[in-house]
Amino acid sequence: MTPTRRSFLASATAPALAFSATHSPAADAKPNLIREENAKPGTTDWQLTRVRINQGKYRTSLIEGYVSHQSVRAGETLDFFISTEPTRRFTIDVYRLGYYGGTGGRHMTRLGPFDGTVQPTPEMKPENRLRECQWDSSARLTIPDDWPSGVYLGKLSTLPESESEPYWQSYTIFVVRDDRRADLVFQTSDNTAQAYNRWPENESLYTDPRGAHAPGVAVSFDRPYGLYPQIVQNPLSIGSGEFLLWEFPLAFWLEKEGYDVTYLCNVDVLAPGSLERGKAFLSVAHDEYWDARQFDRVKSAIQEGVNVLWLCGNSVFIDSPFSPASDGRANRVITRRGCFGELRQDEVDSYAALFDELKSTAPDEREIMGVRSVVPFNGGGDWTCRNSSHWVFAGTGMKDGDFIPGLVGWEHHGEPDPDREGLEVLAEGKVWAGGTREGHYAAVIFPGPKDNFVFNASTVFWNQGLDSPPGHMPPWSHFSRPHGPDARVQRITKNLLDRAIDA
Repeated sequence: MTPTRRSFLASATAPALAFSATHSPAADAKPNLIREENAKPGTTDWQLTRVRINQGKYRTSLIEGYVSHQSVRAGETLDFFISTEPTRRFTIDVYRLGYYGGTGGRHMTRLGPFDGTVQPTPEMKPENRLRECQWDSSARLTIPDDWPSGVYLGKLSTLPESESEPYWQSYTIFVVRDDRRADLVFQTSDNTAQAYNRWPENESLYTDPRGAHAPGVAVSFDRPYGLYPQIVQNPLSIGSGEFLLWEFPLAFWLEKEGYDVTYLCNVDVLAPGSLERGKAFLSVAHDEYWDARQFDRVKSAIQEGVNVLWLCGNSVFIDSPFSPASDGRANRVITRRGCFGELRQDEVDSYAALFDELKSTAPDEREIMGVRSVVPFNGGGDWTCRNSSHWVFAGTGMKDGDFIPGLVGWEHHGEPDPDREGLEVLAEGKVWAGGTREGHYAAVIFPGPKDNFVFNASTVFWNQGLDSPPGHMPPWSHFSRPHGPDARVQRITKNLLDRAIDA
């Protein structure tokens, strides 16, 4: 029997408690897990084939859905909330994303077919513009014990009622996490994906009439991810947030190279021990929205000797605390409270329409990143070497002044911390917002207290230089673009990871 919303709510407490449990540091390491997983047969069928944006600019009501938790462990239960309009039977094919011989995914299971229903579009709460779905559960999955940590897609497909009717598709997305010791802890940037999600009509954290950075605006994970609306108009990613656009090239490359990697979401960073079980923590691509408790956890992990690689841009910028869903599930809503660090007055003055209401409510992000988001915080530019004798550049052949074309964008970091002992600038140069307005970025590295290090690539586009998985669309922004996989980016990243793992 298909679970109702009432039966789901009755069972929601146990998973919520599991998410707040402390991490067990004794969890076994399985250093060959990812290599063994990627030796299994893969398929390119995880990709969407038929997608239609049929309501406004961002939504496909033909089939769309969301899941009950951002991440789950093996043995825990995940609910799928699916709507089809018109009503159609549908299936859910679940895939784990990885390398798998270059195919990019492995088929894990098929759920259904199920009878689809038209689920209601929630009203917007006027006090915070929140759209929170309260749909009936359409399907329930208990994660098998042998499913490894990773990013998983649920590919939703309608079943036509006649041979003359087409089928339609979209995604749901979730992470399977574990507690094992691993070399690398890969954090998805799902908070930011939800902040930019405009489903159903135009309700992101950027569409408040008061301005793009108005405080007190909230978004819920209890809604489908609509079409990504920014610099990559890719309908074949709908329902997956930002993962396929910015983060998958790194995951694909890491698993191709056989690195021992485990995955978690933004919210999972809050759990004690979640980072210390790894040798390196990876913040990936567009990691802008953070609960201040994440900041505290990463700061503590650095003090404990964890290496941190910020393979990202515009990260740890917006202070956005978690709060529960209306049914009590923890950490299903994020609200913009303010920003990390202090905006300079000239930044506020030059972007008054954006920042007039945005105040500092959290620590300076340079404490854990070495650099910060600077205005203009977007643009495009070349990643230019300024410290070629550093071990990071070993084997690249790069000399000072050599550059990797278009690797900086569409958002970046700059203004290195002048008080950070041992901080070194590795690359720096200019970006141009809107193609003409000059800005400046800087990529840095600095030592931690226990022979560990913190690296900041200072660009959302970094992972574009690592690999190009099936279906991947290269981005283009501010009249600039990265060129795709580059041996120098691959070698720099390998140097960093190998040093972190062997330290």
